[in-house]
Amino acid sequence: MRQPAPPGLVRLYARLAGLVAPLAYRRISVRLQAQDIDPKRFPERMGRATAARPDGKLLWFHAASVGESLSVLRLIEYMGEEQPTLSFLITSGTATSAQLLARRLPPRCQHQFAPLDSRSAVRRFLAHWRPDAAVFVESELWPNMLRETHRTGVPLALLNARISDRSARQWKRFGRTARYLLGLFAMIHTQDERTTRHFHDLGLTHAVTGQNLKSASGPLPYDAEQLQSLRQTLAERPNWVASSTHPGEEEIILDAHEALLATHPDLLLIVVPRHPERGDEVQQLIEARNMTQARRSTGGAPGPGVQVYLADTMGETGLWYAMSPIVCLGGSFTPVGGHNPYEPAYAGAAVLHGPLYANFAGAYAEFSSAGGTVEIADAAALTDEIGRLLTQPDQLRALCTQSSRFAAAQEDMLGTLSDTLSRALGLR
Repeated sequence: MRQPAPPGLVRLYARLAGLVAPLAYRRISVRLQAQDIDPKRFPERMGRATAARPDGKLLWFHAASVGESLSVLRLIEYMGEEQPTLSFLITSGTATSAQLLARRLPPRCQHQFAPLDSRSAVRRFLAHWRPDAAVFVESELWPNMLRETHRTGVPLALLNARISDRSARQWKRFGRTARYLLGLFAMIHTQDERTTRHFHDLGLTHAVTGQNLKSASGPLPYDAEQLQSLRQTLAERPNWVASSTHPGEEEIILDAHEALLATHPDLLLIVVPRHPERGDEVQQLIEARNMTQARRSTGGAPGPGVQVYLADTMGETGLWYAMSPIVCLGGSFTPVGGHNPYEPAYAGAAVLHGPLYANFAGAYAEFSSAGGTVEIADAAALTDEIGRLLTQPDQLRALCTQSSRFAAAQEDMLGTLSDTLSRALGLR
């Protein structure tokens, strides 16, 4: 496939990436080893495959990390059912994404670590896997990976793209480079109108707004036996979940819970930090308030005397969503940009959140219109809202029902997106 001449910045990047790759590989290997990844898989980062390519057509999805990787699983599952001869490869760069994907891969799908963005590593990767088409998710755009894949004649799609106003300004400063790289995509699907406008401003008029892929992610998985055991331990005890919390947010959550205990002394708070490695830090915040606590990563259980249960483990968020009817979703009280509201909605929970959710502005607007979610300004408002829901069970049930309906309405997009993607990439 004929490829336009790359701008000078792209050529310079290609040379520098080749020089830096060996050093980057050594640093990444140390990090992967510290995260308990099998050393046999380290060479994947240099494009050396550790699994065989399946026969037949292969569709390659590339995602950055956990959220992006998990967001495409339902789409892969759907496409696999629609096209039983199609196989899938998903690549990502983080140990966490690899560990979570290992437990959730759909049929005929396998995971590899993405090659570093040097031409030699990418070429080794492509020579082995020979994908028939490639899909890049959100904003994980590596110049050499795009160039080399396009050079081999593989059609490319950019799925669920989102760029902030600040990022768009940076792209426009280097307009020729942006148009070159983004112009390699045969299909650009954005998750909001703002991103589409930014792409159109760059001259990429084939960018089209679609539904956020994360909206069709479905309920998070959980261990049914663990859920039953926890329910027996709680014995109808009221509880609420603060999920995906960041620094500065646990203080708000704990302040609200401390106030709630005055009127609901048996209430349990389950805190799920966005990054479980912050467990020690969060534990100290709980101890500073003299609240009784137990910590899941050390084998603790939410017994009758526990006021705060610190759920600092990986991959169990679905368990907490399934267990509690009230979820306060973090990343929205500090300027993080918000987190995926569809996941607790699929569990049928009433979703409370802060005012800072720029990354999911469209989703929260739709969710608010459908009901099922409540925006909270601060700890005092959070105290009032949870207190209201605990004392007015009919109101809580209504919010949970609206939340479930909102999630169920998202399912129709899978068929449309699967068909559009398959046609754009020549898969049928």
